[in-house]
Amino acid sequence: MFVRAFRKYAISYLFLLPWFLGFLFLALIPFLYSLFLSFTDFDMFTAPEWVGLGNYKEMLMEDGRFQKALRVTFIYVFVGVPVELAVALLLALLMNKGIRGLSLYRAVYYIPYLFGGSVAIAVLWRKVFGVDGIFNQFLAMFGIQGISWIGTPSTAIYTLILLKVWQFGSPMIIFLAGLKQIPKELYEAASIDGAGRIGQFRSITLPLLSPIIFFNMIMQLVYSFQAFTPAYIVSNGTGGPVDSTLFYTLYLYEKGFTNFSMGYSSAMAWFLLMVIAFFSAIGFITSKKWVHYEG
Repeated sequence: MFVRAFRKYAISYLFLLPWFLGFLFLALIPFLYSLFLSFTDFDMFTAPEWVGLGNYKEMLMEDGRFQKALRVTFIYVFVGVPVELAVALLLALLMNKGIRGLSLYRAVYYIPYLFGGSVAIAVLWRKVFGVDGIFNQFLAMFGIQGISWIGTPSTAIYTLILLKVWQFGSPMIIFLAGLKQIPKELYEAASIDGAGRIGQFRSITLPLLSPIIFFNMIMQLVYSFQAFTPAYIVSNGTGGPVDSTLFYTLYLYEKGFTNFSMGYSSAMAWFLLMVIAFFSAIGFITSKKWVHYEG
């Protein structure tokens, strides 16, 4: 029976073979091998040496820079994501009013998302918020003496958060698509009942848009935890000043490809996976209380 089924779908399996091979050798095997390496001391030049939970113990209890990288990443994620989603939703609401040239506005607002994660934009961002950058030139017009926003520990991380917020294009387009699906009859009925714009937003827009909000939140959460390029370029790969932009992924890269502690960096990668899974799970569990699906 198995042979008969195999013969029946042999052509299909043949076409799927490249995908299976790619998944096996480019995803599954490296995935499992990195899990093995996370329990070893491996410098990429000698054979891995089994250390058990040694990497995880050092990471959580002895490595101060690891804790700093985790704290910086948490600030980036839990400040940047809510602000980005709020800006994206606000602009989606404005563009949902039937303004002229909507397609042009959507394209213009989407462009920062396409290029925001590039090296060129990160370099430009470093110039904009430098001592002689455009931002300080703007402040000088009002008699305000600017500082090196990128080079000051207390403000450096917030310039990167601003860069993230600037990349609101993708969630904005998704919000706009969700707003288009809300029946106008609901707003008309609410208006007849005396509900104002704020009441309509609270009672109609937010509940019906909650699945879209939840989707955008989870996606941006995952992307933000994996952010790397802005911190690497802006800090010249050091995470400075004073580790104020030391993203988790940047420290992982430093450990693995600068210090050649591939076992340690593999442990960091798996810990990051658990962190993302943990917060995603919290999102899914709490979504039962605030995400409303039709029907």
